[in-house]
Amino acid sequence: MSDVRSAEMERCIEECGSCHDVCLGALAYCLHRGGTYAEAAHVTMLLDCVDMCMTTANFLLRDSIAHRRTCELCAEICGLCAESCAGFADDETMNDCAEACISCAAACRDMLRSTARM
Repeated sequence: MSDVRSAEMERCIEECGSCHDVCLGALAYCLHRGGTYAEAAHVTMLLDCVDMCMTTANFLLRDSIAHRRTCELCAEICGLCAESCAGFADDETMNDCAEACISCAAACRDMLRSTARM
Protein backbone atom coordinates (compact mmCIF):
# COMPACT_ATOMS: atom_id res chain seq x y z
CA MET A 1 0.00 0.00 0.00
CA SER A 2 1.28 3.43 -0.92
CA ASP A 3 1.98 5.91 1.88
CA VAL A 4 1.03 8.83 -0.35
CA ARG A 5 -2.13 9.04 -2.41
CA SER A 6 -2.11 10.88 -5.72
CA ALA A 7 -4.13 14.05 -6.13
CA GLU A 8 -6.44 12.17 -8.51
CA MET A 9 -7.00 9.43 -5.93
CA GLU A 10 -7.74 11.94 -3.16
CA ARG A 11 -10.18 13.79 -5.42
CA CYS A 12 -11.89 10.57 -6.46
CA ILE A 13 -12.32 9.46 -2.85
CA GLU A 14 -13.77 12.86 -1.97
CA GLU A 15 -16.12 12.95 -4.98
CA CYS A 16 -17.32 9.40 -4.34
CA GLY A 17 -18.12 10.28 -0.73
CA SER A 18 -19.93 13.43 -1.74
CA CYS A 19 -21.90 11.70 -4.49
CA HIS A 20 -22.86 8.94 -2.06
CA ASP A 21 -24.22 11.50 0.40
CA VAL A 22 -26.06 13.57 -2.20
CA CYS A 23 -27.65 10.52 -3.85
CA LEU A 24 -28.70 9.08 -0.49
CA GLY A 25 -30.36 12.39 0.38
CA ALA A 26 -32.01 12.48 -3.04
CA LEU A 27 -33.28 8.95 -2.51
CA ALA A 28 -35.03 9.93 0.72
CA TYR A 29 -36.40 13.03 -1.03
CA CYS A 30 -37.74 10.94 -3.92
CA LEU A 31 -39.40 8.41 -1.65
CA HIS A 32 -41.05 11.25 0.26
CA ARG A 33 -42.24 12.95 -2.94
CA GLY A 34 -43.67 9.73 -4.37
CA GLY A 35 -45.18 9.48 -7.84
CA THR A 36 -42.66 9.49 -10.68
CA TYR A 37 -39.91 10.33 -8.20
CA ALA A 38 -40.41 6.97 -6.51
CA GLU A 39 -40.60 4.82 -9.64
CA ALA A 40 -38.63 1.60 -9.30
CA ALA A 41 -36.12 2.30 -12.09
CA HIS A 42 -35.17 5.70 -10.65
CA VAL A 43 -34.97 4.47 -7.05
CA THR A 44 -32.87 1.49 -8.15
CA MET A 45 -30.52 3.79 -10.07
CA LEU A 46 -30.04 5.98 -6.98
CA LEU A 47 -29.38 2.91 -4.83
CA ASP A 48 -26.88 1.55 -7.36
CA CYS A 49 -25.06 4.88 -7.38
CA VAL A 50 -25.01 5.12 -3.57
CA ASP A 51 -23.57 1.62 -3.23
CA MET A 52 -21.07 1.94 -6.09
CA CYS A 53 -19.72 5.26 -4.82
CA MET A 54 -19.16 3.82 -1.34
CA THR A 55 -17.56 0.68 -2.75
CA THR A 56 -15.25 2.69 -4.99
CA ALA A 57 -14.18 4.99 -2.15
CA ASN A 58 -13.48 1.95 0.03
CA PHE A 59 -11.41 0.25 -2.70
CA LEU A 60 -9.40 3.44 -3.17
CA LEU A 61 -8.90 3.99 0.56
CA ARG A 62 -7.39 0.55 0.97
CA ASP A 63 -5.44 0.78 -2.30
CA SER A 64 -7.11 -2.36 -3.62
CA ILE A 65 -5.61 -3.91 -6.73
CA ALA A 66 -9.13 -3.84 -8.21
CA HIS A 67 -9.73 -0.11 -7.76
CA ARG A 68 -9.41 0.59 -11.50
CA ARG A 69 -12.35 -1.71 -12.21
CA THR A 70 -14.50 -0.11 -9.53
CA CYS A 71 -13.63 3.38 -10.81
CA GLU A 72 -14.64 2.35 -14.32
CA LEU A 73 -17.98 0.95 -13.17
CA CYS A 74 -18.58 3.89 -10.84
CA ALA A 75 -18.11 6.36 -13.70
CA GLU A 76 -20.63 4.42 -15.77
CA ILE A 77 -23.22 4.17 -12.99
CA CYS A 78 -22.81 7.82 -12.01
CA GLY A 79 -23.39 8.80 -15.63
CA LEU A 80 -26.60 6.79 -15.75
CA CYS A 81 -27.75 8.18 -12.42
CA ALA A 82 -27.07 11.73 -13.62
CA GLU A 83 -29.30 11.06 -16.64
CA SER A 84 -32.04 9.68 -14.41
CA CYS A 85 -31.89 12.68 -12.07
CA ALA A 86 -31.73 15.15 -14.95
CA GLY A 87 -35.15 13.88 -15.98
CA PHE A 88 -36.57 16.09 -13.22
CA ALA A 89 -35.32 19.29 -14.87
CA ASP A 90 -37.08 21.87 -12.69
CA ASP A 91 -36.18 20.24 -9.37
CA GLU A 92 -33.20 21.68 -7.48
CA THR A 93 -32.60 18.52 -5.44
CA MET A 94 -32.51 16.37 -8.56
CA ASN A 95 -30.29 18.89 -10.37
CA ASP A 96 -27.87 18.84 -7.43
CA CYS A 97 -27.86 15.05 -7.57
CA ALA A 98 -27.15 15.04 -11.31
CA GLU A 99 -24.29 17.51 -10.81
CA ALA A 100 -22.77 15.39 -8.02
CA CYS A 101 -22.97 12.31 -10.24
CA ILE A 102 -21.36 14.11 -13.18
CA SER A 103 -18.54 15.37 -10.94
CA CYS A 104 -17.95 11.91 -9.47
CA ALA A 105 -17.93 10.28 -12.91
CA ALA A 106 -15.34 12.81 -14.06
CA ALA A 107 -13.16 12.15 -11.00
CA CYS A 108 -13.36 8.40 -11.64
CA ARG A 109 -12.37 8.86 -15.28
CA ASP A 110 -9.46 11.10 -14.21
CA MET A 111 -8.40 8.40 -11.76
CA LEU A 112 -8.43 5.83 -14.56
CA ARG A 113 -6.32 8.06 -16.80
CA SER A 114 -3.80 8.74 -14.04
CA THR A 115 -3.31 5.05 -13.23
CA ALA A 116 -3.04 4.13 -16.92
CA ARG A 117 0.26 6.06 -17.00
CA MET A 118 1.74 3.87 -14.30
